Amino acid sequence: MLPAGSACGQGPMSAAPLVGYSSSGSEEDEAEAPAAGRSKPVSGVRRCGQNPLLTQRFPVPDSVLSMFSTTEERPEDDRTKHGGRIRTFPHERGNWATHIYIPYEVKEEFLDLLDMLLHRAQAFEPRLVGMEEFHLSLSQSVVLRHHWIVPFVQVLKEHMASFQRFFFTANQVKIYTNQEKTRTFIGLEVSSGHGQFLDLVSAVDRVMEEFDLTTFYQDPSFHVSLAWCVGDARLQLEGQCLRELQEIVDKFEDSEMLLRGLAEQVRCKSGNKFFSVPLK
Repeated sequence: MLPAGSACGQGPMSAAPLVGYSSSGSEEDEAEAPAAGRSKPVSGVRRCGQNPLLTQRFPVPDSVLSMFSTTEERPEDDRTKHGGRIRTFPHERGNWATHIYIPYEVKEEFLDLLDMLLHRAQAFEPRLVGMEEFHLSLSQSVVLRHHWIVPFVQVLKEHMASFQRFFFTANQVKIYTNQEKTRTFIGLEVSSGHGQFLDLVSAVDRVMEEFDLTTFYQDPSFHVSLAWCVGDARLQLEGQCLRELQEIVDKFEDSEMLLRGLAEQVRCKSGNKFFSVPLK
């Protein structure tokens, strides 16, 4: 969950209060404080009838001290588990990366086209790998606290209630990077249906504002990502590579119909939870 629980930022709780703790504070106070009109007993001398266990202090085992540590361990960000990608925000317990998008259902012929594009692009940037799932984003990745997920999805459903499904076409090859320039993408930009996507984003932005979250980009380029690599690879992929990729798309058999999609639902992914909002 990948768009992730929060370490409290405090160090381990001091062991001193535990070492000095007594099951009955009043008994120890009486033993330490001198009575009125008489001097305090000399250290090390036990008064008659006093239980020696009341004044003897035993060391607290390390296993007990560790039970009261308030430090939370952050999950290790092992890049090898997600292709070397760098998180745009730290993974924290109780925080869930959340993303809203339109799924893009592909046909087998689309995968044939993807293979051709990827093979050509890898001649310019060998690190590229193909996407396994396809979608068009309606939001940035934002962070939701776990207890806000259900009300967030409910508000999203309310804002999507009036929208109808629509067809769109994505057939313009473009090169993208994320804001941090830590990843580069090859995508197909929407050439028809742009207005409907803008309307959806406007509604999603209102949901984000209600929860004080980041809204979508200004002048967004709606697209389907096809392949990606770590780092900023625009220099390698723009220019000659981009022109050759566009030629492959334009010449591919029935590409106009193949690259036509239907927006019939909005999905929200929050951590490992998925929510679907059908359009009318």
